[in-house]
Amino acid sequence: MEKINLAEKFSLFTELWSPQIAGELNGQQVKLVKFKGPFTWHHHEQEDELFYVVKGSFDMEFTDHTVTINEGEFIIVPKGTEHRPNAKEEVHVLLFEPATTLNTGNVENEFTKKELGRL
Repeated sequence: MEKINLAEKFSLFTELWSPQIAGELNGQQVKLVKFKGPFTWHHHEQEDELFYVVKGSFDMEFTDHTVTINEGEFIIVPKGTEHRPNAKEEVHVLLFEPATTLNTGNVENEFTKKELGRL
């Protein structure tokens, strides 16, 4: 049992749009990711996702509306919901989702990461 310092873990990587596994529990993974700009439109058939903003802010775009998530806030995207994260400036986000979750969901493209690093 070790405590996790988020600032320390975020300092260990620089690549954008490349989630890193920081912990696991009950078939779920805690992932850290940095991103800037728009991601790809996608959805997850079987998995809900939690996005918690550690530093910065971003817009979670849905097909019919956009929600801004600021530092210290989180949003849960239900399975099957088409969405696209988009950040004007670099943002640091903690993801909590099932270990089976592919970062691009139902889409495979240049953003897809099938193998994730561990911090």
